[in-house]
Amino acid sequence: MLDLLNDLIWSKLLIVMLIGLGLLFTIRSGFVQFRYFGNMFSIFGHAFERQPGQLSSFQALMLSVAGRVGAGNIAGVSVAIMLGGPGAIFWMWVVALVGMATSYFECSLAQLYKRREPDGTYRGGPAFYIQHGLGQRWLGILVSILLLMTFGFGFNAVQSFTVASSLHDTFGVPTVASGIALTLVIGGIIFGGIRRIAKWADVLVPVMAFSYLGMALFVIGSNFSAIPETFGLIFRSAFGLEQAFAGGIGAAILMGVKRGLFSNEAGLGSAPNVAAVAEVKHPVAQGIVQSLSVFIDTIILCSCTALIILLSGVYEPGMDQAGVVLTQTAVAAVVGEWGRVFVSVALLLFVFTTLIYNYYLGENALGFFTEKRTPVVIYRVLVIILVLWGSVQDLGTVFAFADVTMGLLAIANLIAVALLFKVGLRLMRDYDSQIRAGIEQPVLDPKNYADLDLDPAVWQANASATTDASARR
Repeated sequence: MLDLLNDLIWSKLLIVMLIGLGLLFTIRSGFVQFRYFGNMFSIFGHAFERQPGQLSSFQALMLSVAGRVGAGNIAGVSVAIMLGGPGAIFWMWVVALVGMATSYFECSLAQLYKRREPDGTYRGGPAFYIQHGLGQRWLGILVSILLLMTFGFGFNAVQSFTVASSLHDTFGVPTVASGIALTLVIGGIIFGGIRRIAKWADVLVPVMAFSYLGMALFVIGSNFSAIPETFGLIFRSAFGLEQAFAGGIGAAILMGVKRGLFSNEAGLGSAPNVAAVAEVKHPVAQGIVQSLSVFIDTIILCSCTALIILLSGVYEPGMDQAGVVLTQTAVAAVVGEWGRVFVSVALLLFVFTTLIYNYYLGENALGFFTEKRTPVVIYRVLVIILVLWGSVQDLGTVFAFADVTMGLLAIANLIAVALLFKVGLRLMRDYDSQIRAGIEQPVLDPKNYADLDLDPAVWQANASATTDASARR
């Protein structure tokens, strides 16, 4: 049943929607993700600014990177290569590059339509821009349920499976023991709230990302002369021109799109939930910053894993190994058995932050349609159960379940973003015009958006700031 649903969702719908809409957003926006690529780094000059009790733009970025960087970068890439051949990596790149535009628009919309909570913090995401932008609360509830199932249940099962199989391969730890340990850890943390999660992410995300990147660069540097041929293999395989993968172009595209979306989440509707809680002067600024996380995740980190596997010499067409085990074997073949331990530790850090991030997204989605305490408690119990369940399942079952829920969520979110695309373009042109006028840090003037259902408590401070800036000019 899961295979039939996946075939319908991915082969018939999502390949067209992800790449098609990504190209549409890219072209209609004047290639916004490339125009502002340099500005992504200059925006970091203001990314640490925040009001007391709020998340900064940088914290929101690190939190979303924490969620994106996980099993998808290590196990997901391995699965893509095993089932789709090296050409799947090319299609992961395509999904990421056009997905940067999709992520830009969904995160900008989440910022625009966010709401201020009674405690002064912000909340937003697909459900909010669907309700307040499209006026369709029922669709917002549906997206919230799918988000909860995808991240709270499906993705957490994948993450726990990946850690359990990694620790079993490296140290011989029984998968059920790893599952029990993960459930105890996640159960003890999920009561801490978003601010505690952000503090952990601030430290762990840069450390784990740079450590893994350093290892990857060492492996790549050790096989530097083989890099041109490896890229040639990826490009030839992507279009069915490599003899060993002739006729496999369909599998390459399908696995590249699937695993690419699983890894970078562009268009999936997850990053907007985090983007919305940041304190910024203009929604577009956070949209630009969030699109950078797609680049970091797929173009940099996923490419590193792919090159480790393909340069190591351990990969052979048709081989059958659990996703993370292939990556560990590839690293160990270059640096020795301690590399297997390194990957296990790095993966443990990746998955630790991702499990917490996934939990937060699910609880945030649950809070959209109920404020009662009992459903939250039930949700927490189910998350813990699914983490344990995922650790003892097989690769096919865990990924198939996650792919179904992820596919349905992506379809609903992409439709909403497409319907609100004109609003997104309006925001972009407002930001562009301020940049052209020499304004270093554009500010959203809520008076220009009086026709939209925005929360006045969110953008009221901007109105006075805009008036003061106009008076000074």
